[in-house]
Amino acid sequence: MDEQQPKPERRKRYTGTHPKAFKEKYKELQPEQYAADAEKIIQQGRTPAGTHRSIMVKEILDCLKILPGQTGLDATLGYGGHSLEMLKCVLPGGRLFATDVDGIELQRTKERLLALGYDTDVLVIKKMNFSGIDQVVYESGLLDFVLADLGVSSMQIDNPERGFSYKHEGPLDLRLNSKTGKSAAQYLQTVSAEELEEVLANNSDEPYAAEIATHIVAKIKRGGKINTTMQLKECISEALQFISESKRKDEIKRSAPRCFQAIRIAINDEFLVLEKFLDKLPAALTSGGRVAILTFHSGEDRRVKKSFQNLFREGIYSQISEEVIRPSVEECATNSRASSAKLRWAVRA
Repeated sequence: MDEQQPKPERRKRYTGTHPKAFKEKYKELQPEQYAADAEKIIQQGRTPAGTHRSIMVKEILDCLKILPGQTGLDATLGYGGHSLEMLKCVLPGGRLFATDVDGIELQRTKERLLALGYDTDVLVIKKMNFSGIDQVVYESGLLDFVLADLGVSSMQIDNPERGFSYKHEGPLDLRLNSKTGKSAAQYLQTVSAEELEEVLANNSDEPYAAEIATHIVAKIKRGGKINTTMQLKECISEALQFISESKRKDEIKRSAPRCFQAIRIAINDEFLVLEKFLDKLPAALTSGGRVAILTFHSGEDRRVKKSFQNLFREGIYSQISEEVIRPSVEECATNSRASSAKLRWAVRA
């Protein structure tokens, strides 16, 4: 008797036109397979879940002036969108190195670019912090160009399990490399109100830093839990109850992302990492080598601007951007995450 054939497994039904749960958005999470659906989302000015839309690509390429045969570095690989465009410029004969601390997304991007035909002959990817640019140079030699996009990628923001967004319930993590250091939840368990106030004020210019820091620390001392993204958002909301009802909702909406950003910067030592990178950068560039840095908040931009200006005065850079370059109105209209971007560039003497 013939064995009964198993019934074919029915494909899971797509939950509505816009499923809310991250894992249910399988069309967005597989843009290569559902290209038409992903394009519709992009045309609506949104980014498909689990992907990332590279910002200011044309402006960056205009600054870097990449030529075939050159060697460069994408210091923050992310989804690989900028890397892909730079690879097109260096070929034939050139080579691109790329670094990222996020092992989860790095592996996915590596597989994606390898599938497009970019093997280790032209693309070398390293899991490391970009403050170690001097280690890259040991293998690459002096670099003709360097790009550093300091923004958090959409893949990290969208995935609730990474704990980057206050819009979705998830563990309060915020680490760029989830294998090292303290999570944001662990950090809040030990920080003092004074230290947290300084972090919120210095890292994100939070006007209610004192009130929010005091409330967070007091709640934890009373045995309250702040282990998830929504618990932190709720705590921020509680701290701002003194604001008049007519203004409170808008103030919470502005303070929540600032607080998440400030704590993320603190637990990842982002300012220290950036300063180390800026100090090592000139020695990594060949004469005439170009660098472009994309920042997304004032603390980063101030450090980049100050470094470029100081090194220009010392004659280490022969040229720097006189004014910050902003994304076009058209790009901001189709990609809201581009609106806070600032681009600066410099040329090695």
